Amino acid sequence: MLEFHKATLSDKDWVNKCLTHAGSYNCEYTFGNLFVWSTAYCTEICHYNDFLICRWGRGDDISYSLPIGEGDFSDAVIAIVENAKELGVTPKIYGVTDGYLAMLQEAFTGKFSYEFDDGYNDYIYSVEKMTTLAGKKYHGKRNHINNFNKNNPDWIFELIDSNNIDDCIAFHKKWIESRDADDEDYSFEFEAVLTAFEHYDSLGFIGGLIRVDGEVVAYTMGEPMLNGKCFVTHFEKADGDIQGAYTIINQEFTKRCLSDYEFVNREEDLGIDGLRRAKQSYYPELWLRKCVATYDY
Repeated sequence: MLEFHKATLSDKDWVNKCLTHAGSYNCEYTFGNLFVWSTAYCTEICHYNDFLICRWGRGDDISYSLPIGEGDFSDAVIAIVENAKELGVTPKIYGVTDGYLAMLQEAFTGKFSYEFDDGYNDYIYSVEKMTTLAGKKYHGKRNHINNFNKNNPDWIFELIDSNNIDDCIAFHKKWIESRDADDEDYSFEFEAVLTAFEHYDSLGFIGGLIRVDGEVVAYTMGEPMLNGKCFVTHFEKADGDIQGAYTIINQEFTKRCLSDYEFVNREEDLGIDGLRRAKQSYYPELWLRKCVATYDY
């Protein structure tokens, strides 16, 4: 039987132990991501034998993670199916990458159907290329940075710490106010941001900000992935009225903070046209395909 609960900081060690076995580049598979978005996505976790199993959603809209860890993979998947039956919902496993897809197909031949949605694939970039922005295809990005430098010659970069977290929160509030403040997605994201900042050091987050004339105009933060090769950026906000603000925070943070990593995962585009264009404009090194596996009774 699976027993789920909302993640607390005391869960971090065992969760990370399970995640280490996956060696995954999947943006969902970090403790920080599970923790800060737990309210927005109704995230719960379960320690089943030596596996981590996540469950998201409410009512009829329930999905599960793959069993992440080591042990009897098939047994853990069967436990997921049984838990879904108990709730009266269709068993759905979210975020199935190609390697796990093969495992499910081998262990449960003909029992799952698989649905891909490009909006949930991860964009993974070369840290070196994001740092240098060298070559013809990044010409536009370099122009944005040149314009930013020309118009804001006294800008500075700071690492995020307890001394400037409140400034980042105040900037994020202004960012929301410049849009549709009633949009539920902004509220959920802001709640996740506040949770991330409240537990910033305990979660092992790393972030940076840009100031112009003393005011924050951009910030970003995320956490190392447990494969040791990749960093995942969870949040990034910039003043859209300042040309190059997004580009400069992206490059400066990568250059100053991510030199120990080969890749940076900048998560999904969720099928949002503007977000998709922005992510594609940086030319990902890898595009991590993920699908939903639905159990067929």
